[in-house]
Amino acid sequence: MKTRNLFRISALFFLLNISGVIQAQEPVRLAFMDPLTGAFASVGNSGLKQLQFAADYFYNSQGGILNGRMIEIVPLDNKQSPTESQLQFRRAVSEGIQYIFQGNGSAVANALNDTIKRHNRRNPGQEILQINYSAVDPILTEENCSFWHFRWDAHANMKLNVLTDYIADNQDIKSVYIIGQDYSFGQVVADTSIELLQQKRSDIEIVGNEFHPIGQVKDFTPYVTKIVSSGADAVITGNYGADMVSLARSIIDNGLNIPIYTFYAAYDGITATLGEEGKNRIRLIHNEVSNPYPTEERRAFVRAFKAANPNNDVTQPRITNALMMIVNAMEETQSTDPYDVALALEDMRFTTLSGEEIWMRGEDHQIFQSLHISVHTDEGIEFDADNSGFGLFSEFNVPAEETIVPVNNCRMRRPSR
Repeated sequence: MKTRNLFRISALFFLLNISGVIQAQEPVRLAFMDPLTGAFASVGNSGLKQLQFAADYFYNSQGGILNGRMIEIVPLDNKQSPTESQLQFRRAVSEGIQYIFQGNGSAVANALNDTIKRHNRRNPGQEILQINYSAVDPILTEENCSFWHFRWDAHANMKLNVLTDYIADNQDIKSVYIIGQDYSFGQVVADTSIELLQQKRSDIEIVGNEFHPIGQVKDFTPYVTKIVSSGADAVITGNYGADMVSLARSIIDNGLNIPIYTFYAAYDGITATLGEEGKNRIRLIHNEVSNPYPTEERRAFVRAFKAANPNNDVTQPRITNALMMIVNAMEETQSTDPYDVALALEDMRFTTLSGEEIWMRGEDHQIFQSLHISVHTDEGIEFDADNSGFGLFSEFNVPAEETIVPVNNCRMRRPSR
């Protein structure tokens, strides 16, 4: 009897140990929800490859995180649709995924934000964290701020404040034409550009302010014809993806030789489309310094990515920043619980591959980092885009501390545990 009991106890300990090993080896699953098919597929698939590569490069190849757990990236194709995003969200919930990376489209980000807040209120202990790496509608960290949402990109007003400073300093610009996609971000770009230019250079005339359907225009010639007719000295656009490629192509084909100030006019086929004709005409406001790269650590990461993905580029370093900060929070708390991770992320300071310290403000979950304006060129380019020989060269840099804006209308409801 004593021997039998000892056998049972030994078997129980064995099963408990095996269970612990299995638990330790379960992957940490992170969803990537962006368009993987359709008009904006190139942007979504590019971001997915960057997240997958960063997870493997920094963690999986080094034995994983949290004592041996691998990171698994789960692709969710939302087709750039708020409705499809709801379907993909339900899939994430059904699979027990508690972290969702999403960046393309502020309309999608806002809908996802509302859905996650509602889900988390109704399902304590099964919360989901929204990792916003690129949706820049200010409302997401202002009126609609949430404990369960963190943004790793400067919002549109922060970027436009820097961009309009740059435009206002150019005394050759007397008139501006604004064109953008007809959704929340495009409208923010237009409204804020007009407001800030009026404050900084009241002599600049807005000679056009036009919206077009997002992802539906095949030929931008009618729009560009209006820009030409307006006599504008410069263009401002928040277009991205296929809409940016098509707009850029039409501008070139119509021989419009004026500066074009953008948010997303690089990579994913856009740089190759612009080529020689876009040289010194296209300028882009962005995070992380472009050429010349400031650290060997970042150069090594980009070289490794290009070796593994020769037809893609590291277009969004903030994806890597987000992943690394989340992992730091998990390691610090020894937890994958979104509540614990969220608390650890608040006011976290982190040094990027570029050697810059960035800061996640705890009051509204808005990141602060340096902002840069770069020009499309083939001069001084160590790392080009689209294998085209052309790329971005930084010519105007604003340090992180000068980008900080006050907390604005964020009344965050914090869960209690």
